[in-house]
Amino acid sequence: MKTRILVAAVGLPVILLVLLVLPEVITAIMIAAMSVIAVYELLYQTGLARNLYLMIASALMAVFVCFWSYGGCPWQWGIVFLWLYFMALFVILIASHGKLPFAEVCIAAFAGIVIPLLLSALTRILVMGYGRFYILIPLILSFATDSGAYFVGIAIGKHKMAPILSPKKSWEGAAGGVLSAIMFMFLYALVLDLGFGFTVRYAAAALYGVIGSVTCILGDLTYSAIKRQTGIKDYGTLLPGHGGILDRFDSMTVVAPLAECLLLLLPMIVK
Repeated sequence: MKTRILVAAVGLPVILLVLLVLPEVITAIMIAAMSVIAVYELLYQTGLARNLYLMIASALMAVFVCFWSYGGCPWQWGIVFLWLYFMALFVILIASHGKLPFAEVCIAAFAGIVIPLLLSALTRILVMGYGRFYILIPLILSFATDSGAYFVGIAIGKHKMAPILSPKKSWEGAAGGVLSAIMFMFLYALVLDLGFGFTVRYAAAALYGVIGSVTCILGDLTYSAIKRQTGIKDYGTLLPGHGGILDRFDSMTVVAPLAECLLLLLPMIVK
């Protein structure tokens, strides 16, 4: 527990420094690095696709997706690189002379495109208008849900939500996570209103809390399902006490793109 707290105490300020202070391109670089590690964890650590060439191709594609999300490349180049990526995967499949299962190629495609596309929603949020304020929303949703679910689950959790996938999760804890997310989003809306003078939609903040919290829980369970199916405890050991990138940022891969969608469809800040 001490190691877990120490890593969080060091890592959180660094992440906040990158997201709130440093140039936006630094965030793109950080997300690209995280995505490459996530590709390795999903393919190699799970044993789902340990082909070296698949991992290299997927890692390179992940880097491109992250910088494409930053806005450094026109959308036409996105189509070009997508085609090149699939051609590379097909060549790797053909070169194996039928020994490489097609399922592994599909998993590699998911790792190289979907994971970085989801994670780099953080970069896309950052480059929006009010991006420095909006970027905290997915972090608040993830932190509030995890913390609320943990403490409420310990205090009164009795009914198991998914005993096979995640034995410690309870329905009471999930309810606590949702209520915590609503409360923290409302408080953040209050800070934006009273502290920075923005006109804020409080109803939108509450909606973000509800949908965001449920999404965090579903994302966590999804990655737990992958771990159970592949027989691993953690995706990695990069973050002592936390596991790998996919262990710590599993819910972020779904709540960040959700926040992006909500901000585009129902902005929390009116002006």
